[in-house]
Amino acid sequence: MPLILEASSLSLNDVHRLLKLQKQPNGLFRDFFTLEPLTEFEQQDLARIAKDFERYLYAGKVSEGLVKFLTLAPLMRLAGFYDVPIRLTVEDSLAITIVDEDIRITGRMDILAVNGVQAETMLPFWVLVIETKNSAIDVGEGLAQLLTYAFKSLEQQGAVWGLVTNGQRYQFVYLRQGTPPTYQLMPLLNLNEYQDAVELLQVLKGICQCRGVGV
Repeated sequence: MPLILEASSLSLNDVHRLLKLQKQPNGLFRDFFTLEPLTEFEQQDLARIAKDFERYLYAGKVSEGLVKFLTLAPLMRLAGFYDVPIRLTVEDSLAITIVDEDIRITGRMDILAVNGVQAETMLPFWVLVIETKNSAIDVGEGLAQLLTYAFKSLEQQGAVWGLVTNGQRYQFVYLRQGTPPTYQLMPLLNLNEYQDAVELLQVLKGICQCRGVGV
């Protein structure tokens, strides 16, 4: 009978040891795609999203549910994640079996964006895995959980993007298949800092437009 662990209970040390994940030097977004200028409409919509979230943040702690509703839903719509062939799922369960340690890791992803089905494998391609926290929690506390969920995709594809956010701060992570598998942290972005907010939307658009091809 395997030992069952919850992904939410794992530390970064656990993730490194159990999944054999190795941290690489921090990366830069421009190494992966071109950050295209935003249109005037996109800038206006982005400013509204940031202003709405800031209003709730000033009133007190913003729950995980409101973080999704106030920031992720409109940001992902604006970035193109609602368009075909991208498909979003929420609260998806998963399990990872560590055979040599007789351990089974279980969890439930907050948001997963997939790109239809790959013709070669007939498997869905994971474009972006998202873990949300309430606004009072530092994004670093959700990193181990995010890495665990995103790691699952490396069973069927070469790389994947992950994102952990508390609504205000956004930490992107890039995971790549290999021996050992690796991950890179990207620059931390703040929705309530204008230039960061612009880059945040540019990055989301870049990930969406890649749609798993050559990731």
